[in-house]
Amino acid sequence: MKLPYKLTGIAFAAYMAGIIAFVMSAVLTAINTGMGAGFLVRVLHAYAVAFPVAFTCVVIFRPLVVFLVKKTVHAPPAS
Repeated sequence: MKLPYKLTGIAFAAYMAGIIAFVMSAVLTAINTGMGAGFLVRVLHAYAVAFPVAFTCVVIFRPLVVFLVKKTVHAPPAS
């Protein structure tokens, strides 16, 4: 099942936040507590906090990021 096109921004935010939050949770957990026993459980606990924060940030800051990219990247050449 696919989502309606109007939810593209929300789908993008969910995927981006999910991937970044998981990677950051794993890296920071490894740095702070090591990769010993219970590592995955600790990562998932950190992820449970990180994902909602990351998702909210992506949704809120996406318009700002799109604006900044348009100001700093040349438009594609006309065909």
